[in-house]
Amino acid sequence: MAYLAINTPHEEVFVKKEYLYDLEKGHGELTPGVWVSAKSIMGRALYFETFLPEYGALFDKLPISAFVWKKDYEGNMPLTELQLWDCFSYDITIIQKVLLGGSMCKYMSPEKQWYKGHYWWTIDSCASSELERDVSFAETPSQHKSFNIIALENGHIAAQPNNRVIFYDKSLSPSKLKFPDFKVSTVEYEVEGTHKWTAGDTDDWHYELKDLKNE
Repeated sequence: MAYLAINTPHEEVFVKKEYLYDLEKGHGELTPGVWVSAKSIMGRALYFETFLPEYGALFDKLPISAFVWKKDYEGNMPLTELQLWDCFSYDITIIQKVLLGGSMCKYMSPEKQWYKGHYWWTIDSCASSELERDVSFAETPSQHKSFNIIALENGHIAAQPNNRVIFYDKSLSPSKLKFPDFKVSTVEYEVEGTHKWTAGDTDDWHYELKDLKNE
């Protein structure tokens, strides 16, 4: 688990140049870049740090709407259509869900539009430790969301939670999918606080659990 910033997989992107000039000029122009790191600041959109080979420059703190993965992208999708939730915590990790690597997927945006693309990898978050006060929703089952990074067919890149995305696996998925009508998980599951037993009365390698008697 990294605090604030984490290395990203090697992804070659194009940066919309207006973002390099604080939205003042460069509209409609692109410059090639390579993602270097991602940054999570609670209550803000995801930020990405990018190496710009033509300039030898590192440019930090750009939202996902600043990037496309191909030159012939379509339209200009606003940030709110690409990322649904702000960051939940300063503590993040990146994982590529191997089963889903490169899988086709689609998600429904706030404007009720379906966008198709391919899965890249996922940014997830948590509370740092029990030594610090948890003031986020990063570990609240009903509120926690991860950010699945998706290269859209229209050239844009999105960061969407699991419950907004439909994934297709060519080997496992049937030709016609059922619609997921599930309920959000709200239970914090645990195993040590429910039964009256102890393993602390023995140092045997293979131990038998001893039931505790009510006093």
